[in-house]
Amino acid sequence: MNQRRDFLKKLGLSALAIQLAPLSGWADAKFEKDKTYDGPVLRVAIMGLGSYGERVANAMKSCVKAKLVGVISGTPSKITDWQNRYSIPAKNCYNYQNFDEIKNNPDIDAVYIITPNGLHRDEAIRVAKAGKHVICEKPMAINAKEGQDMIDACNQAKVKLLVGYRMHFEPKTLEVIRMRKAGEFGKIKFFQGLSGFTIGDPTQWRLNKKLSGGGSMMDIGIYSINGARYMVGEDPIWVTAQETKTDTEKFKEGVDETIEFQFGFPSGAVASCLSTYSMNNLDKFFLNGTDGFAEMQPSTGYGPIMGHTHKGELNQPITLHQAVQMEEMAEIIFNGKQPVVAIDGYEALKDLKLIDAIYLAAKTGKKVEVSL
Repeated sequence: MNQRRDFLKKLGLSALAIQLAPLSGWADAKFEKDKTYDGPVLRVAIMGLGSYGERVANAMKSCVKAKLVGVISGTPSKITDWQNRYSIPAKNCYNYQNFDEIKNNPDIDAVYIITPNGLHRDEAIRVAKAGKHVICEKPMAINAKEGQDMIDACNQAKVKLLVGYRMHFEPKTLEVIRMRKAGEFGKIKFFQGLSGFTIGDPTQWRLNKKLSGGGSMMDIGIYSINGARYMVGEDPIWVTAQETKTDTEKFKEGVDETIEFQFGFPSGAVASCLSTYSMNNLDKFFLNGTDGFAEMQPSTGYGPIMGHTHKGELNQPITLHQAVQMEEMAEIIFNGKQPVVAIDGYEALKDLKLIDAIYLAAKTGKKVEVSL
């Protein structure tokens, strides 16, 4: 069972009930006005047909600039099911042994990799060598070295490498970033990011070091790491971290249960964050400046993001995150559009360098200097 996905979904549904938003609020208004769109359409094959792959596939039904056209899976029954439900032709269906053959398929532009973290590097390199654009879920890889390998492979093949940072297109998040850039919070002094939930099934891949690359930090923790950077508007220059493990049976060697970590930024701002697999009710961002603040909870869930600043409630439109992300990715690939916050491999590599530094700081108990 996919606990993280269920956790984020429940957060979104709870927020929806509180906000009493109309069902139509889930649809990005721009989709309606773009119904007559006649430009290029990004034709995507999804690799990894789990619960998040399903979420992306369903979201793409409302897209006009991106379309699901293919699948890659190691489970034949899933391929058959997706063929029937999403009208995918047999010629666009592959398994993990033969998907290199997509290089001969002109009907696929990009492959969205939604598999365990430990598989991302090799899969991305194969996709790039097949001449297709790479879209990869976060974290992009299990460490910075593997992330750099992916960047190099995509550069060599002259294909795009984009990462599923859906929050970079979320309206309330973008409003807070706009306010920060406009100086409405004054000098930024502090950020807090809380990311966590209680994980279930001890046999799942997220608790397998080889497949996940770690524990909570390689899953839910990425939100606070990346969020600290886009909320503060700077990249950290030092990291400290402390690890706590209460269940050594579930969280074996190399699989972190809870890590508290701190960042220091060039301006003097600091961040204090928490990543955990043993506590619920954690999906909160808080940004504080000399002249104001922003607080978001839920801050990264799938459903409506909710928040307020010193000026009042954030009331930007509710969007279907994955649909907006795919529309924007099409614009980036075809038209070179520059998003407010980058979603390319270099952006993801910075987060991987920070994850490496967090693990090192937690292990050694020392402050780790970083250069991103």
